[in-house]
Amino acid sequence: MIHVQCQAEAEVTEYLGLQNYMEVLTLITNTEYVMPMSDENVTVTDTEFNNTTVRLYLPRKASDGLRRAVVYFHGGGWCLGQAGMKSYDRLTRRTSDMLNAVVVSVNYRLAPKYHFPIQFEDVYSVTKFFLQSSVLSQYGVDPDRVGVAGDSAGGNLAAAVAQQLLEDPEVKNKLKIQALLYPALQALDLNLPSYRENENKPILSKSLIIRFWSGYFTSDLSLREAMTSNRHVPVESSHLFQFVNWSNLLPEEMKKDHVYVSPTYGSSELAQKYPGFLDLRASPLLANDAQLQKLPRTYILTCQHDVLRDDGFMYARRLQRAGVPVTHDHAKDAFHGAITFVSFPAELAVGHRLFNRYIEWLNENL
Repeated sequence: MIHVQCQAEAEVTEYLGLQNYMEVLTLITNTEYVMPMSDENVTVTDTEFNNTTVRLYLPRKASDGLRRAVVYFHGGGWCLGQAGMKSYDRLTRRTSDMLNAVVVSVNYRLAPKYHFPIQFEDVYSVTKFFLQSSVLSQYGVDPDRVGVAGDSAGGNLAAAVAQQLLEDPEVKNKLKIQALLYPALQALDLNLPSYRENENKPILSKSLIIRFWSGYFTSDLSLREAMTSNRHVPVESSHLFQFVNWSNLLPEEMKKDHVYVSPTYGSSELAQKYPGFLDLRASPLLANDAQLQKLPRTYILTCQHDVLRDDGFMYARRLQRAGVPVTHDHAKDAFHGAITFVSFPAELAVGHRLFNRYIEWLNENL
């Protein structure tokens, strides 16, 4: 996600009352913006799909027939990032070139100015627009070879879009695949083993992901405080915990010496004011088995040193149980953000390896 030093600067600036934490990080990420620059392999343009800005990558290589396509959603905790950041431009450009595929990278609106469900609605409307036969035809895309992908918060959005498309009678062309890179998939239990083990790990600490989760729904600090103590889900929503019960969904090696503790319930008033964290579109792990079994072939990448690790493990297990073909790659030597935000020299090789593996899977399955 964001370099540790940048996070520290943002905390000091907010503590001194000079500027909001996310505003500082936004300024920092904005310095990473690059203009849409075409090269000898890919034509790159910024345009709009259904009133939402997208960065479009069209390969220049000849194609034997219709091309495949990926609709990509960037990470950044629903608060930060953009398709034009250097790291994302590099990732989506290389994806287009290596797969000879059309790539649509979506610039959805961000918190704290916009809260859930705006981010979801933006990426959903772009995907639905792109899946129209007339639009696919305009870009020479095979309607049977379109997928969604995203990392972190973008993985969350990709999973939610894939689920929602199944319920939409207006969408005739279906997704062939979904690829979720270290995705955030549930906002109910923020005390999973991966949250405990990686509480203070680089890139994405527990406190930062809770800032992101709560900020996705509201700027009201009372939700962040409740999430920090893991007491935000009201007792009337207790039935939802069956879908995120890690004691039934994680492999033994991930449970280690952790003991599952029954939830401590929170305020009904908080959930009534900010129902988003109980919404399937924000927490795709809350889908029931009947909904999951209709999903397309799925790729999930998880990283060992990542608070979101167990979200990916649980989703992979639930999809497998529902009969969905799943490829789950777990990187024992990687931090959150390994593919896109390479912050340490040691991660360079890991990031390249994981990116190549992701591309290999797309090449074989899309």
